[in-house]
Amino acid sequence: MKKVIITALVLAALYSVYQKNPGIASEIIAIVPAEWAEKFKTTSATSNSDDILAKAFQQRRSDVQVRGSGIVIKVLPDDTKGSQHQRFIIKLASGQTVLIAHNIDLAPRLGGLAAGDRVEFYGEYEWNSQGGVVHWTHRDPAGRHIDGWLQYRGRQYQ
Repeated sequence: MKKVIITALVLAALYSVYQKNPGIASEIIAIVPAEWAEKFKTTSATSNSDDILAKAFQQRRSDVQVRGSGIVIKVLPDDTKGSQHQRFIIKLASGQTVLIAHNIDLAPRLGGLAAGDRVEFYGEYEWNSQGGVVHWTHRDPAGRHIDGWLQYRGRQYQ
């Protein structure tokens, strides 16, 4: 119950800020869960996902919740050290490249993934000099982190 009350208060505060400054929508979408962000979504905000990722890269920011899509340009071998991750590089419409590291110990593998495929994502961005990494593209079994996902060929992977 306490969590619900806190969530409601945060949503109310964000909505109040949005009412006074609608241009802040793209920033709000970058830092809140997708189901919350729907309340603040505008056409320009949804087209700004590349801008949000570019800004995070330029400012060397990490721990930024992001949503976007891109075209797979390279499928990499799985990372098998520790938790196993399916890895691939996508190119955003802006030209920026981002590594997707999808935990396949916690979520299903994207079967048949190949260069040229479009993938949508919702996860946590971490800066690196090559363009950054998006991870946490799965549910958190402990319930302490925002759930992420990948969308590929009409199916959502979490």
